[in-house]
Amino acid sequence: MADAAFQTQYRNQFIRGFEQYQSLLREFVTTEGQSKGNQFIFLVADSGDAEAVTRGVNGRIPGRPDNLTQLTCTLQEWHDRPEKTGFNIFASQSDGKQIMQVTSMGVMNRKIDQLIINELDTGSVGAGDTPATATAAWLLKAKTRLQNAKVPWDGNITALISPAAEAYLMQVKEFANAQYVNSKPFGDAGPAWADKPGYYKWLGMNIVTHPSLPGVGTSDETCYMFHRSAIGHAADVKNIQTFVGYDEKDDFSYCRVTCYMGSKLLQNSGVVVLPHDGSAMA
Repeated sequence: MADAAFQTQYRNQFIRGFEQYQSLLREFVTTEGQSKGNQFIFLVADSGDAEAVTRGVNGRIPGRPDNLTQLTCTLQEWHDRPEKTGFNIFASQSDGKQIMQVTSMGVMNRKIDQLIINELDTGSVGAGDTPATATAAWLLKAKTRLQNAKVPWDGNITALISPAAEAYLMQVKEFANAQYVNSKPFGDAGPAWADKPGYYKWLGMNIVTHPSLPGVGTSDETCYMFHRSAIGHAADVKNIQTFVGYDEKDDFSYCRVTCYMGSKLLQNSGVVVLPHDGSAMA
C-alpha cells in the first residue's frame, strides 16, 4: 500500500546566489576616507626626472622645484534599497530582512570595483594591442612597460585578469610548476568557504581574477596591470549608511545602503591595459 500525506521540508537558512558579494580590488589601490565634501584631492609628487647638478661658478648649488600634480576625485552618492512587504517577510522561507542586507552590501561592493575598473580602463599604455591569449610573455611584456616607465617593482603591483586568462596561465609551467614558484596555484585553494576569492603571488605581483572585467568571456576581454599608486579610491567610510526600516503606513520593510565614493586615475604610466582573447575558454 502506498504511503500518503508526505511532509515537505524547507531549509530555514538561505543559500547565497552566485554573485560577487565583496570588493576584490579595494585593497590593491590607494584608498582615502573623508567625512565632508564632494571632492577629494590626491597629490602626486616627484622630481620631474631631475638630475643631480654640480655647484655653479658662483659657489651656489642650483635650486629646483618639485613636480607636484593635484588630481581631483569627485564623489557621488550611490544607493541600493531592496523592499519586501510585511506579508512577504512573514511568509518568507528564510530571514527576509537578512537577505536584503546581504544582497544590498553585495551591490555596493560591486559598485566599488566597477568604479575602479572604469578608471583603469582610461589607461592608454598598451590599449591598442591586439587581443592574445595569456602567457608568461603576455604578463612579462606588461611588467617591462611598467618598469620602463620607472614604476617600482615593490610588491604593490597587481595583475587584474579574467577567468579565461587565469585558465591559460594555469597551463604555463613558469606560473604553476613548483620548480618555478613557491606558492603553487593548484595546491592552494584557499579557505574551504569564502565569498571573496583569494589571489596568487607571482614574480612579486598580485594576480587577481575578476568576473566583471570589460568583455569577459569574449575575444576582446580587457585585463590590467597596475601599481597601487596609479589608482585612487575615496569614500566617506565613517558614514556609510546601512539601515533596515519598516513603514507602518504601507506595511513594508526595507534595507538601504548608501555610500559617497569615487575613483580616479592618478598616474597613467602606472596602468598597462592587457587585451585578451578569452573566447576559446568561455
